[in-house]
Amino acid sequence: MKKAIILFLKGFVMGIANIIPGVSGGTLALIMGIYEDFIGAISHFFSNFKKNILFLVPVFLGMGVAILSMSSIISYSYKHIPIATTLFFVGLVLGGIPLLTRKLKDSKGNKKNILNYIIFGLTFALVIFMALADTIFKGLGAVSFSNLNALKLIVLFLVGVLAAGTMVIPGVSGSLVLMLLGYYYPVVDTIKDFIHFKNLGTNFIVLSVFGLGILIGIVLISKLFEYLFKRQETKTYFGVLGFIYASIIAIPYSALHNLTLSFNVYEAILSVVLVIAGIFIAYYLGDKKD
Repeated sequence: MKKAIILFLKGFVMGIANIIPGVSGGTLALIMGIYEDFIGAISHFFSNFKKNILFLVPVFLGMGVAILSMSSIISYSYKHIPIATTLFFVGLVLGGIPLLTRKLKDSKGNKKNILNYIIFGLTFALVIFMALADTIFKGLGAVSFSNLNALKLIVLFLVGVLAAGTMVIPGVSGSLVLMLLGYYYPVVDTIKDFIHFKNLGTNFIVLSVFGLGILIGIVLISKLFEYLFKRQETKTYFGVLGFIYASIIAIPYSALHNLTLSFNVYEAILSVVLVIAGIFIAYYLGDKKD
């Protein structure tokens, strides 16, 4: 029971992360120590069905509860205390770095290979580019789920596959990808309307097609990263650390660069408290054995 509760809490944190542009659920899965088990359970779901179910159900339940219950709270927090809220998620990333460093030290492979550092630099640059892309491209235009047709549903499915894939990749924000494609707010609004029983028929179709795309995207990327961790463990960890360190810059930039900010002593104190809380939560959950 204790194990299930810990997994639920980790899934809850991952769910919150996937709501917020710039924050990666894959990053938080990694820093909380469940990333490899997560992708392994998805990749080999039927090979050890009972064990995988017992692992995935509390994680996905936590993610679902977070997405349904925290969307409005996170939206309110970003509106009223954006700096403090953002620093909480930076704290979550910082708190997980010691665990990742230990995993890299324990990995098999030549740590001094120059290719490792090239991979680190490339993944670091990719995340920074993703953060800047919102400024560069300003999205790809408005998206509407009215007058649904087969083409719109196919595109929605493919967007789900792409977004889910990036949700699984540490350091890359699936919600930011949705925002760049113009689908973030339409999807969030659809979830809110569905929760409040508005336009149930259309919203159910939209969320079902999008959800199927997410499921397939998660499976495909999970298989890819499982392969990389098995065959190129050290290089993969260098790449992941590039994602993670870049997130420390990308998260505040993605969350705050479009806002007009005012900062007072109360938010300064709250920011310090929340960044410490984030570090503690990530370190504590990451240290828990499942």
